[in-house]
Amino acid sequence: MTKFTIFILSLFITTTIHAQQQPIDGVDARSNPAELAKGLGSTDALLRQRSAEALAKLAATDQRKLVEGYQLQEKNKEVRLALDWALYRMGKAEALYSIVNDLDSGRQEQAVGYLSELESPDVLYPFLKRANNRPRINAGLLNVLARIGDAQTLEIVTPFRESHQPYVAEAAEIAHDVIEKRLSEPAASTTRARPRTVEKAPDRP
Repeated sequence: MTKFTIFILSLFITTTIHAQQQPIDGVDARSNPAELAKGLGSTDALLRQRSAEALAKLAATDQRKLVEGYQLQEKNKEVRLALDWALYRMGKAEALYSIVNDLDSGRQEQAVGYLSELESPDVLYPFLKRANNRPRINAGLLNVLARIGDAQTLEIVTPFRESHQPYVAEAAEIAHDVIEKRLSEPAASTTRARPRTVEKAPDRP
């Protein structure tokens, strides 16, 4: 990948960050979680997904048991991913594993979108350091870190610029460039607001 291509991809990521962090239409603090949760029982998969995403935005902990029940029976993989994200936002830290693992699937873009809403990149560092990650997981994580990373992230990302995994070195290069550019903008730390985060996912043996 040429430096020009990396620059173009970096520009693309930078310009799409704002659009991906816009709130779900019609959902704000005044929304009724119980009403939104009714959509989880719809026969329309897209409505179920949007309902889960709306509950995630609200971090509607009072609906957690209901969402857990729907997650167990959901067959549609896109909807199940949205339900995992809702559960994570509701405090179920271990749901983050499923979301990260979906980076190695046809749902990578969806998973990247959710992970890009994390308040802090810190919770993703342990996943990036796993020795057995598939290339798409590492590349996906680096894509997310390009969007939400900070000064510390640069240190985490740097070794991956020498990776021999397909696409990983390129993703690390882009992440490094995008983060550096963001950090060089004085108002960067005060212009982005992300949803609250959940405690770090517990370590697995």
